[in-house]
Amino acid sequence: MSSKRVYIETFGCQMNVADTERAVTRLRASGYDILDSPESADILLFNTCSVRARAEQKVYNRIGETLKKAGKVEKIIGVMGCVAQLEGDSIFERAPKVNLVVGTRAVDRLPEIIGRVLDGEKRASDLGERRLDEGLDISPAERHSPYVAFVPIIEGCNKFCTYCIVPYSRGRERSRSATAILSEVNRLHADGYREVHLIGQNVNSYRPSNDVGLENFTGATPFSRLLRAVAGTGIARIKFTTSFPRDFHPDIMTAIEEQQNLCDWIHLPVQSGSDHILRRMRRGYNADYYKRLVDVIKQAKRPVAFTSDIIVGFPGETDEEFEQTLKLIEHCRYDAIYIFKYSERRGTPAAKLTDDVPSDVKAARFQALSSMQKTIQGRIHKSLIGKTLDVLVEGESAKSALDMTGHSTCHRVVNFSGGHSLAGRVVQVRVTDAKVNSLYGELMN
Repeated sequence: MSSKRVYIETFGCQMNVADTERAVTRLRASGYDILDSPESADILLFNTCSVRARAEQKVYNRIGETLKKAGKVEKIIGVMGCVAQLEGDSIFERAPKVNLVVGTRAVDRLPEIIGRVLDGEKRASDLGERRLDEGLDISPAERHSPYVAFVPIIEGCNKFCTYCIVPYSRGRERSRSATAILSEVNRLHADGYREVHLIGQNVNSYRPSNDVGLENFTGATPFSRLLRAVAGTGIARIKFTTSFPRDFHPDIMTAIEEQQNLCDWIHLPVQSGSDHILRRMRRGYNADYYKRLVDVIKQAKRPVAFTSDIIVGFPGETDEEFEQTLKLIEHCRYDAIYIFKYSERRGTPAAKLTDDVPSDVKAARFQALSSMQKTIQGRIHKSLIGKTLDVLVEGESAKSALDMTGHSTCHRVVNFSGGHSLAGRVVQVRVTDAKVNSLYGELMN
């Protein structure tokens, strides 16, 4: 078994990245070699995303491309993650070359599932459950970064927004114990990590089964108490995503004001500025509620960067309703937004609606929204020229070998001239130039 070489390709969100880190940790401990490219691998694994139809199709296309390059060389092919959880054994029919299907809750059993194939089982699948705190230890060597770590605190979602596949692919909400989370963060701190991202489909819904680990921390919700507890570990920087507007308690902002190592960045997806569309999406709030929440966040004593997600072209969206989204963007003045054109996800309630917004209209709305946001974002970035930001240096800039890059506490990309010896350090950078999606600056002494 020690001679078997594995390549894993990851699609989608931070939860998938964390799952891949767990999988690689288990595989290496079981004697597998992990490769950075598929050509020489014996086993090819694809950790999949199913949030959008294109993401799902991309996986099947990628499997085909990889096998074509391999020619007649036999490979074991595995599909992991959300597509695996949703499609199950039907994947074997759609992609006959696939040998194993591993659901989102079976990542920690991956070595055993591969072993079944190596022992002669032509098609092996595992869509079973797992205990949330079981097998979550990740080797530092397998983390996506030596300085920034993703720490899952809750898995699944109970919201059942009509367009979203996550409750079906990830299941209902299950919160990790506070003691397990704090133990992981303390280990990361001891190993030299500078930043942790507390991640989940809806971190505001964090509800552990008991109070152990949070007894000595105040807070209006278990999540705000967890934030204070994680801040108490002393790790330099703490970020969290994703938040849900209906569950975002003002005490979260109070905790951020109190604890300097809780970073000044909030990601709060709104999806639409139309009350009618929000009802059809089953989001559970209206535009006025969201705007009031934004105003509370922006009135905090400690300024925060503010980002969001928007879906354009949801079934039934009229020109007037899209204009309401544009007006919401003007009101909120986001530091960044992520825009998605609606695509039907089989199995969701929205799939029963008529996808009646033409593709060219979706594209035009995407472009209009993007153009407005670039203007807003450009002005915000220009206002930062001359200011000094604390930047965690993460490595060499992708655009210049002479520059280093990192993220500020407000989650902005900052590039600056500097040496590789700075990697892993938090440095002060004075902003000298502003691009639409990033900043450039000079290193301060």
